[in-house]
Amino acid sequence: MNTIIILTVLVVIFALTFDFINGFHDTANAIATSVSTRALPPRVAILMAATMNFVGAITFVGVAKALTKDIVDPFSLNTFEGDTTGSVVILAALISAIIWNLLTWYFGIPSSSSHTLIGSIAGAAIASSGFAVLNYDGFTKIILALIISPILAICAGFLMMSLFKIWFKDLNLYRTNKGFRKVQILTAAIQSFTHGTNDAQKAMGIMTMALIAAGLHTGDDIPFWVRASAAAAMGLGTSIGGYKIIKTVGGKIMKIRPVNGVAADLASASVIFSATLIHLPVSTTHVISSSIMGVGSAQRVRGVNWGMARKIVTTWIITMPISAVMASIIYFVLSLFF
Repeated sequence: MNTIIILTVLVVIFALTFDFINGFHDTANAIATSVSTRALPPRVAILMAATMNFVGAITFVGVAKALTKDIVDPFSLNTFEGDTTGSVVILAALISAIIWNLLTWYFGIPSSSSHTLIGSIAGAAIASSGFAVLNYDGFTKIILALIISPILAICAGFLMMSLFKIWFKDLNLYRTNKGFRKVQILTAAIQSFTHGTNDAQKAMGIMTMALIAAGLHTGDDIPFWVRASAAAAMGLGTSIGGYKIIKTVGGKIMKIRPVNGVAADLASASVIFSATLIHLPVSTTHVISSSIMGVGSAQRVRGVNWGMARKIVTTWIITMPISAVMASIIYFVLSLFF
C-alpha cells in the first residue's frame, strides 16, 4: 500500500482517537456544575452531554475550516508529489496532543485540548519546515482568541452572577436553589451543545488537513463522513465520562450551588457559541473554569480556591510550549520511518 495512504489512514485513526479522548477529557467542562449540585446524576448528565455534543458537532463546520488553514497551510507542507512531510507533521501533532490529554486526564487537571492540539501542530510544522511555514495572521488570531476568551468568561460569569443576586435577592434561598436545580438541566444541555459546536471541529479540521496533504481532497470544505465520524467519536468519548476532572472543575474551584451553576453555564456557553459563530477555536476548559471563577468572585472573592485556580492557569500556560516540543520530537522520530 502507498506510504501516503498508510499515513492518511493512521492520521484519521489518531484524529478520531483524539476526538474520543477529548470527549471524556472535556465531559467535565459541560456537566461538572450540574453534577456537583446534584441537578443530574452523573450517568444521566454524561449521556445527555454525549447526545448534545454529537448534535452540536454535526451542526457546525466553521471552526474546522479555520483550523484547516489558519495555523499552517496544508498545501505548503508537501514540496513535491509523493512527499509525506505533511502527513507526518499531522500524525506527530496528534500523537503529542493525545499524550498530553491522557497525562492531564490521569492527574485530574483540566487542561486545554485546544491548546495542546494547536501547540502540537505548530511544533511539528516548525520541526519540518522552519518558522516560515506558520500562517502568522491566522495563528495570531487563534492565539488571541484563546487568550481573550477566558477573560471574557470571567467577566461574563461575574456579570451573570451579579445580575442573579439583584434579581433574586428577595426570594427564599431553598426555593431558589430548588428552582435553579431544574434550570440547570437545560443549561447543562446548552453547555454540551456549544462544546460540540467548537471542540469536535478541531478533529474535523485535522482530518481535512491530512486529506489535503495527501492529495486526496481539494478546498477547505469538510466532507460529510469526516463530520459524522468526528461527531460520533466525541459523543462516544463523552459517554465514558471524566470523573476526575468533574471533581476538580465542579468542586475544587469553589463550592457551587445551583444558582452558581446556572450562571456559570450561561456565561461560558455564550462565550463558546459566540466563538463558534465567528469561526474561532477556543478552549472550553479555559472558558468554563474561568466562568466559574467569575461567578465565585461575584459571590465572594474569598470563596474561590485561588490556589487551585493558579494550578489550572499554570497548566494553561505550559500546555502549548510543552506540546510543541513533544510534537517536534515525535516528528523527528516518525520521519526516520516515513
